[in-house]
Amino acid sequence: MSILLDVKNLKTYFNVGFDKVARAIDGVSFNIEEGKTLAIVGESGCGKTQTAYSILRLIASNGFHPSGEINFNKRNLSSLTELEMQSIRGNDISMIFQEPMTSLNPLYKIGNQLEEPLYQHRKIAKSPARKLAIELLDQVGIPDPHKRVDCYPHELSGGMKQRVMIAMALACKPKLLIADEPTTALDVTIQSQVLKLISDLQKETGMSILLITHDMGIVNQIADDICIMYAGRIAEKGSRENIFKNMAHPYTRHLIDSIPKIKDKGFLLNTIPGMVPGATEYGDGCLFAERCSQAMDVCQSLESPKYIIEPNHFAFCHLYENNNTDGNFTSPIRIKSPKHKIENKSILSIKSLRIWFPLRKGIFLRIANYVKAVDDIDLEIQKGSTLALVGESGCGKTTLGESILGLTRGTQGEVIFNGSNILKLNTTDLKKIRKQIQIVFQDPMGSLSPRMTIEKIIEEGLEEHYKNLNQSQRREKIEQVLKEVGLPISTLERYPHEFSGGQRQRIAIARALILEPNFLVLDEPTSALDVSVQAQVLNLFKTLQAKRNLTYLFITHNLSVVKYMADKVAIMYLGKIVESGSTEEIFRNPKHPYTKTLLEAIPSIEERKAFQQIRGDVPSPLDPPNGCHFHPRCQILIDETKDSQLKNKCENEYPETVYSGTSSVRCHAMNKA
Repeated sequence: MSILLDVKNLKTYFNVGFDKVARAIDGVSFNIEEGKTLAIVGESGCGKTQTAYSILRLIASNGFHPSGEINFNKRNLSSLTELEMQSIRGNDISMIFQEPMTSLNPLYKIGNQLEEPLYQHRKIAKSPARKLAIELLDQVGIPDPHKRVDCYPHELSGGMKQRVMIAMALACKPKLLIADEPTTALDVTIQSQVLKLISDLQKETGMSILLITHDMGIVNQIADDICIMYAGRIAEKGSRENIFKNMAHPYTRHLIDSIPKIKDKGFLLNTIPGMVPGATEYGDGCLFAERCSQAMDVCQSLESPKYIIEPNHFAFCHLYENNNTDGNFTSPIRIKSPKHKIENKSILSIKSLRIWFPLRKGIFLRIANYVKAVDDIDLEIQKGSTLALVGESGCGKTTLGESILGLTRGTQGEVIFNGSNILKLNTTDLKKIRKQIQIVFQDPMGSLSPRMTIEKIIEEGLEEHYKNLNQSQRREKIEQVLKEVGLPISTLERYPHEFSGGQRQRIAIARALILEPNFLVLDEPTSALDVSVQAQVLNLFKTLQAKRNLTYLFITHNLSVVKYMADKVAIMYLGKIVESGSTEEIFRNPKHPYTKTLLEAIPSIEERKAFQQIRGDVPSPLDPPNGCHFHPRCQILIDETKDSQLKNKCENEYPETVYSGTSSVRCHAMNKA
């Protein structure tokens, strides 16, 4: 099969002032065959996205290429004029960007944005371009494409926006599709849909794919070949089978070891110490040496040459010198995680909680409808335990978490924390109880003020709740909590933008811990982090829970993390808990069809499996379906006849709770059984 893209010794540097040069890409070589998928994997800051931008010639104005060739379809892109490149971008090479909301223009309708590349590259007139735009939306699985074509980006869900980005990228039938973290911010079910869509379209069109990601599970599902990238260089390259069965570079092994697995329950996760060096700080030798558990003296001073491990598989590592082919790898030491004490009493009890937001219309702002974000929920959390709250975006998970802190008032029901009903407390009493309940948000950068030093950010809670402490006492408490979360004292004088994502999340955790709470709401605390940094943060949560006897409500859609962290799991769908039980029971014997679908959609690093599909998106909480809210997407009902008793019940009655073993489930099929 012929090679479509051939990158040779590519270097992309940036002038960053004070005579400094950032070597973002430092001598990268790889190729992609026609119809094949190459995955580039690595932590943030390794140069993955800049590699994609270099191929498209979209690097910033302070960037330059000291050397290298980018040959696409037997043309050297480096030698083309900007006008010639414009005819290739979006036409022969298209790109799906990481964040669809920032890539779609909020002022233009979806149809207008889909039609633009059709005018630009294929010279199609307005009427046929609109018809083709509707066909593209239908092709990528967007329901009611005739209506959606006139929607603005903010009117679509995250999954739909990503599918629009795919439709735009495929509008001109490109030969190469670059997908930059195309599923990072998506739920596991939507992720499965998007990956299946990309895979199916590749089979139909024969296009090649350059996939940029840090998720090894996704790589295992769709990649043919893999490049492991570290600090602007290729560390290892090989076929998918070779990489997963015979990992050669220590960095590759560390990445795989950082992923939570079944065998990790009860142990701290293996982590990669330190962080990727800045592109202005590259020294001599192997750039991974400072973080490598098997580094030798030669690693510090000399770059490793390329060693062939087997056909179509090589690595840059000194461990393979003198014709050694096994790398002399030593297994990492397994450290048992500290045990947390679960008490036989509830710290939090939620009873019949309903949070409905009124939708007002007309001159007199009469209530026309309600957004039923949380709808009659019952939940118990034992002191010292971790309850994972799982579900797709739009299910009401965050709203439920906010109600526990009193940030959102319930329409009816009770939220009992340590004997007090949070929903009935006045402002003074609520302020007192908030010392005991804190939250760690999903986006640490968005929750930390960019104008405040880290000391001021952490100190803020002390100034509000511990007014009797003087400056010296506050400083002592701040230094103590910084030490607990693994950050140096020098952190205090700096600002949030100076830190990595993992460090910012540690700062957010320190801010939450400074008031010595006994309950933490963790709202997607690792979803924006690399797998290596995620492992560090999860280990920190485990250690802090045992040390401080903390109780966690862990809101997430990452089921691998749930299995590792949680004692109990509650599955939430459209404002209601559809199944709950012990983590072991939920994963071993899921009963609700929604739970089963979530578990089947998890990409595996152990085996390649068929993409599991769930029909449609989560309906709007403004107008939930009658009966069981999940019935329009339920696989069980596909096999039911139109006039079956089960189908009739599912479409008209919400199921009662059925208890089985350690779990409870709300499903008519269980009642039938």
